[in-house]
Amino acid sequence: MNVNELNREGWNRRAAEADIWTRPFDSETIARARKGDWEVVLTPLKPVPRSWFGDIVGKDVLGLASGGGQQVPIFAAAGANVTSFDASDAQHAADRMVADREGLSVRTVQGYMHDLSALDDDSFDLIFHPCSNSYAPEVVPVWRECARVLRPGGVLLVGITKLEVFIFDLEPWERGELVPRHKLPYSDFDLPKEELDLLLARDHTASFSHTLETQLAGQMAAGFMMTDLFEDFEPEGEAPQLFAPYIATRAVLQS
Repeated sequence: MNVNELNREGWNRRAAEADIWTRPFDSETIARARKGDWEVVLTPLKPVPRSWFGDIVGKDVLGLASGGGQQVPIFAAAGANVTSFDASDAQHAADRMVADREGLSVRTVQGYMHDLSALDDDSFDLIFHPCSNSYAPEVVPVWRECARVLRPGGVLLVGITKLEVFIFDLEPWERGELVPRHKLPYSDFDLPKEELDLLLARDHTASFSHTLETQLAGQMAAGFMMTDLFEDFEPEGEAPQLFAPYIATRAVLQS
């Protein structure tokens, strides 16, 4: 099975079902962004500090696996030159729809996050990569490609799903209960076939765990210096509230 293609088609299906990360922002939100009043998230709830971005007016920004008519048009409305790189046709369509509706300029490039060969070296000032690399079997190649396409001193903003999330059985988790079940490292493809088939029929996508070593040290090995991070929760009722399942990181590419 081609996992990348499975997840591309899966996100197309999730967009058709109006998944929360596929719902384009409205005109009022874009209008506020034009006036400098905007915020975006790398993780479910906590807005990314504006200090993490600096002044993005005129900067070259890459939305990496961040399609869906949300963050990408916000950055364009705020004055950045934005490229959306995403595997999903539907997520790109949402970015283009909002851009056309609001008179924004957004470039869309289709591909997988571990292979940015369609993008030139040293071509971006900032990469915005929300919680999406859990859909990639390996994450270290993602950091290498980010380092290649960023300019020295460029900023990488990342959302991360913590490793320990994948220990727990999914159905109790969605009821707010922690029921340990899975051995790490985790892959949906380790599930019994009947259970995997049910999961794919419901969620349409397959997930993988990644260690903090590959997530954080992986960024550093690719040439990044970590400058800040914060943890985040999911909304009440959608996951246990006993620990924060997500991390957002800010890192700078060293020259």
